[in-house]
Amino acid sequence: MKTLPMTSLLSGLALFAAPAAFASSTTSIPAFEASISAAQGPNSPGGTTLLRSELKPALEAFIYDTGGPTGVDSAERAYLTTRLNDTPFQQSLTGTAAKYYADFHELNDATFTSYPLYQGSVANTAASLFGATGPLASNADIREGYIPNGQGIANQTTLGTAFTTYFEPPAGTFQPITVKELIERLGTPVKGSTPTVDEVEGAVAYITQISRNSNRLYVADWTCRRCSFSPWNTRGYVIAAVSTDRRFVRMVSVWTADYGND
Repeated sequence: MKTLPMTSLLSGLALFAAPAAFASSTTSIPAFEASISAAQGPNSPGGTTLLRSELKPALEAFIYDTGGPTGVDSAERAYLTTRLNDTPFQQSLTGTAAKYYADFHELNDATFTSYPLYQGSVANTAASLFGATGPLASNADIREGYIPNGQGIANQTTLGTAFTTYFEPPAGTFQPITVKELIERLGTPVKGSTPTVDEVEGAVAYITQISRNSNRLYVADWTCRRCSFSPWNTRGYVIAAVSTDRRFVRMVSVWTADYGND
């Protein structure tokens, strides 16, 4: 399992504080409403019922409202809260869609200051923790830690800052996922090789030790140009499993590909 150096916490804070100035509810809210209207139209697979597969891209309007990741600002948060408490709207969602909406709302709380989330390397190798060897275990970096009691909870900004601080690459936007989606992501090719079934099953068991009672699982993609751990440009993803009290977080970062050294 590779070991990466810790980067500056202040750099991470600056990275994830900056988007607040660029988020725009004037574009994201109409875009969301348009997506919802289309999803309830006559040609929609779910008819007037909103499916999770329809709601998820609609909510991305709040993340990519200016053509790139921005984060949810206070006006967008207020709108999302209103919709969360809108009984007819919530009743139009399937159970899995309603769960995704609640998870998205919880994670994206419009707080652009990171809470102190420590992430330390685990003692054993990924292969030992997963109970199997293969490309997934060979390219996984695992860290875990907690936010001190009374000093905050794991939200979008905190997860992103902690990942960049302790793993080095800047993370993309974290999004809620189900266990099924976790299995699918862990089974995707890693540097041209498909992870073994044993690796994936072991990784799922290890990751969900933390999230089993809270059902809080998140994923974000990352890319890194000339990071210290490789002469190549690299990409991958990170899974974050969060405890019930939202203070303990286990992160598993998987380096999936190299894509040049320009």
